[in-house]
Amino acid sequence: MRYVIIGAGAVGGTIGVLLADAGHDVTLVARGAHLEALRERGLTLRTPEREVTSRLPAVAGPDGPPLPADTVLVLTVKSQDTVAALTAWADAPVEGGGTAGERLPVVLAQNGVANEPAALRRFARVHPVCVWLPATHLEPGLVVANGHPHPGMLHIGRYPSGADDTSRAVAADLTSAGFVAPVRDDVMRWKYGKLLANLGNGLQALLGRDVPEALSKRVRAEGEAALAAAGIAHTTVEEEAAERGDLVSHRPVGGEERSGGSTWQSLARGAGSVETDHLNGEIVLLGRLHGVPTPANAAVQTAVRRAVRDRIPAGDFPLGELEKLVG
Repeated sequence: MRYVIIGAGAVGGTIGVLLADAGHDVTLVARGAHLEALRERGLTLRTPEREVTSRLPAVAGPDGPPLPADTVLVLTVKSQDTVAALTAWADAPVEGGGTAGERLPVVLAQNGVANEPAALRRFARVHPVCVWLPATHLEPGLVVANGHPHPGMLHIGRYPSGADDTSRAVAADLTSAGFVAPVRDDVMRWKYGKLLANLGNGLQALLGRDVPEALSKRVRAEGEAALAAAGIAHTTVEEEAAERGDLVSHRPVGGEERSGGSTWQSLARGAGSVETDHLNGEIVLLGRLHGVPTPANAAVQTAVRRAVRDRIPAGDFPLGELEKLVG
């Protein structure tokens, strides 16, 4: 199979370089200065074990010849960019007739759970991935991946449930590239568990590493209550820790630990948008639908939007102001 990685940042860049290094056909999709860097000097991936630079085909979008029928689209953009990416690629022509939305599988290696229904509106074959992949993208042309001994764990299945031959084939290719890639009939249960873990991303982006434990627990407790009220199953912290075991741990790269999670990176890069409305906002939405108060998650949404709007550096949001928003 051929892979088109739509969003060659921290997650997409790591997946793309390692798939290509394992002998798979990979094209990267990026924009702006990052795309220019990929075309000029390739994508450099640094891991705890090595550094590799891959000069892969890099494009801005689907403008080109029809896609081969064995193409797999891998969506790794942040959730706020999902609809634009899906819209751009859904009508791309495929060799032999038809469009990508009609014929090609789309694999969603993204945080959050709103991407899957958005994809199913445009693509007939949707494959969610629960992503545990500690990586950082702050500079054009460079991705740092801290996972060891495997770069990441990527659960994959079919949406809304089950798994199929495509799920298994993609999992096999990811395994050949060094990832741990379990195939799960209940992959969305794993993604909802990851959603609960990702509720802390906004707090870290706002406050840095010194997030009060009580605030972290409150944000997660609201999330668990909202999921319970909605009747949505999710994995537990204990189940996730047992699954990862010592297969994916964090190691320094070049003597440096990972700076921060995906939302922190968006603020640090000055990306102009973040995924908080699709993480904490998902809990706020469920809370409002099912009568569960979620003031802490709503406060994180408000504070992160302000940090983006006012260009407050990652980790520099005043704790007192956040606590006032929480109430």
